[in-house]
Amino acid sequence: MADLPVNTLVALTGFAAGIAFGATAQRTNFCTMGAISDLVLMGSANRFRAWMLAIAVAMLGSQGLHLAGVVDLNQSIYLTPNLGWFGAIVGGLLFGFGMTLTGGCGNKTLVRLGGGSLKSLVVFLVLAITAYTTLRGLIGVPRMQLEQSANLNLAKLGVARQGLADLLASATGMGQTPLRLGLMLLSAGALLYFCFKDAAFRAARRDIAAGLIVGALVVAGWLITGVVGKDEFEPTQLASFTFVAPIGDMLQYLMTFTGAKINFGIAAGIGVIAGAFLAAYLTREFRVESFTDAPDMLRHILGGAMMGVGGVLALGCTIGQGITGMSTLALGSLIAWLSIMAGGYLGIKYLEEGSLAGALRAVFARG
Repeated sequence: MADLPVNTLVALTGFAAGIAFGATAQRTNFCTMGAISDLVLMGSANRFRAWMLAIAVAMLGSQGLHLAGVVDLNQSIYLTPNLGWFGAIVGGLLFGFGMTLTGGCGNKTLVRLGGGSLKSLVVFLVLAITAYTTLRGLIGVPRMQLEQSANLNLAKLGVARQGLADLLASATGMGQTPLRLGLMLLSAGALLYFCFKDAAFRAARRDIAAGLIVGALVVAGWLITGVVGKDEFEPTQLASFTFVAPIGDMLQYLMTFTGAKINFGIAAGIGVIAGAFLAAYLTREFRVESFTDAPDMLRHILGGAMMGVGGVLALGCTIGQGITGMSTLALGSLIAWLSIMAGGYLGIKYLEEGSLAGALRAVFARG
C-alpha cells in the first residue's frame, strides 16, 4: 500500500469510506430530504435531529483536526474569501425544491440506485449531466459571469476568509483561534442539546447511530484528503463528502475512464452505491423499482436537473454544504444550508398544493 501513488491511496480509502456511508444510509434510512418531510408533514423530528447530530459530530471532529494542526480547513473550497451569497441562495432553493420532486438528495439518489431503483438511475444521469454542464459546459459561462458580478470578495474588505471566526475576528479585533474554538463549542453544543433534549430521539438508536456515523465519516473524509493525500509535489485537494459535482465527474470517469482523474469524490460516490447495494442485498431489501407513470418520470427528471444546476451554484448539497461545509464554520455554507431547507419546505408545499402559486400562498399564510 505504501508504494501506491497518493491519488490511488486516496481513491481506495475514499471508496472504503463511501461503502460505509452508503451502507449506513441504507440501513438507517438517513435522508436529509426525508428529515424535512417528516418534520413538515408528520411532526416527527427524529431524522431531522439525526441530521443535526451529524453536523455537530462533523463540526467537533473537523474543527478539532484543524485546531490540532492535522488538516488545514482554510484550504477547502468553503473558506475562500469569495463569498458566493447569491449562488448559495438561488442554488440552495433550486436544490431543495428539486430534491422534493425526486424524493431525495444526491446522496439518497446513490443509495437508492444501489438498492435497485431505476428512478434513481434516471435522476443520477440527469443530475450528473446538468451538474457537469453547469460546471464546465454550456451553462458554465453564464454561471461564471454571474459569480463574477454577484460574489462578494471579502479580501477587499480586509477579511482573509468567509469563516465565521474570521469575520468575527475582523469585526472585533479578537483572536481568530479562540473565536473558532468558542464558535465550535457553542454551535455544536446547541445542536447536541437540541438533539438529546428530546426523549423520543434519545430512544431512537437507529437515528442516533446514523448521525454519529455520518458525522464521523465527514471527519474521515478530511483525514483522507488532508493526511493520506498529502504530497509535496501533487497534493490532493482538501475535501470531504459531497454529492453534486462529484456525480458529474463520476459519470465522465465511468464513460471515458481516462477522461477524468480518479479522486476522492468519484471514489466515494461509487463506494456509496456499492455500500448501499451490499446492505440491501444482504438484508434482502434489494428491489427493482420503476416509474409509476409518465408524470412521475417527468417530475424526477425535472428534480434531477434542478439539483444538478442548484447544487453547483450553491457549491454543494444537503451533505456537501449541510454537513461538510457546516463543519468548516463557513458563512457561505450556512446560507446555502438554510436556503436548501427553505427550498425543500417550498417543494413539499408544492407537492401538497399542486402548484407553485398554491405553495407560495400556503407558505406565506403559515408565516
